[in-house]
Amino acid sequence: MAANATVVSNLPPLPAVDLKPMPDLLPFISDFWLGLIAPHIAYWLMSMFFHLIDVYDLFPQYRLHTPEEITQRNLASRWEVARDVIFEQIIQIATSAVLSLTEARQMTGMEDHDVAVWATRVRLAQRALPALLGTFGLNAAAISKNMAASHPLLAGALAGGHYPFLTTTLDGAAGSVPVPAFAPWELLVAKAIYWVIIPGFQIWLAVCFLDTWQYFWHRAMHMNKWMYTNWHARHHRLYVPYAYGALYNHPVEGFVLDTAGAGLAYKVALLSPRMGLVFWTFSMCKTVDDHCGYALPWDPLQRLTSNNAAYHDIHHQSWGIKTNFSQPFFTIWDRLLGTMYKGDVKLKYAQTRASAAAKDARKKGEASLKQAGASVAQSAEESEAKGEVRHRGEKTNQVMDKL
Repeated sequence: MAANATVVSNLPPLPAVDLKPMPDLLPFISDFWLGLIAPHIAYWLMSMFFHLIDVYDLFPQYRLHTPEEITQRNLASRWEVARDVIFEQIIQIATSAVLSLTEARQMTGMEDHDVAVWATRVRLAQRALPALLGTFGLNAAAISKNMAASHPLLAGALAGGHYPFLTTTLDGAAGSVPVPAFAPWELLVAKAIYWVIIPGFQIWLAVCFLDTWQYFWHRAMHMNKWMYTNWHARHHRLYVPYAYGALYNHPVEGFVLDTAGAGLAYKVALLSPRMGLVFWTFSMCKTVDDHCGYALPWDPLQRLTSNNAAYHDIHHQSWGIKTNFSQPFFTIWDRLLGTMYKGDVKLKYAQTRASAAAKDARKKGEASLKQAGASVAQSAEESEAKGEVRHRGEKTNQVMDKL
């Protein structure tokens, strides 16, 4: 123990605090720039993965739509989609930069102290055990005494957090001084609270906030005709979603729905910059996966919740556009507010596939007829030209014979 550790009554002392700036996560780039670009690198890497699957038709059995549907039904070209996505990502990077500049630099050096604070709270909570057991007619002191030899740690807990046999030394001006120490299980519980439970709760809070924000804004953009026409209709030009079209939005919609939503979730949940990096990157990967166009049974993101590519794809169809507003994580708001699609989708998907295939066949037939007509016309022209040449040759021969 350090000399400046804090000692409180008969509780174990708290470790000293030695704050210093947290080193960058990666040696070749600062955390500031990593936080700005990592979500978008993840977006394009994941999108290109699905794009290659799409181009080479590697898993046709898991397609939600056929290639003919993508060609026939979508109203935006792939170039238009990529252009608008890049523009939105520029807005997101600029917003993230402003958000990051409002944060103090993340520090390290308090972790052991904070874990010890939680261990102290665990120790203090044990003081209620004797009274709690007493309400059930149990004598905690007697039980603790009987178990002291065989199970000393359990006996100490039952005695109200009394561990006289657990000590350590505190170095000071007067030499080493024995002081109380925490039980191993107290430190284990404290570390679980500090490193797992609290961050897990913060991420869960951010997820819940983002889901709530996006559901109500998304639903409003469908119910309000002006917002749908001027903002949200652009995203629905993709009747057949594909991965890198996940952020294909009007800039205003993209800022309100995605950028502001994720930024506010970060602030509300009090995430650290490192946790924000994880949350934003994961959210980006999830929204890409929700638009990938494949129901892959081995995709962990699609197994995580029922809000997946198949669920969101229904919302992009003309018959499901007023349902399945929830995104990107869970379906709780659709369930609670009755906006989840209830019908059988198999027949509807079969009809759209058949319609796209028939339309594609007609187009190919028309193209073949045009090509055949052009070939016939070209042959006729060539025949006519040959006939003209023969005719001129015969006339020339007749003239020569007269001479």
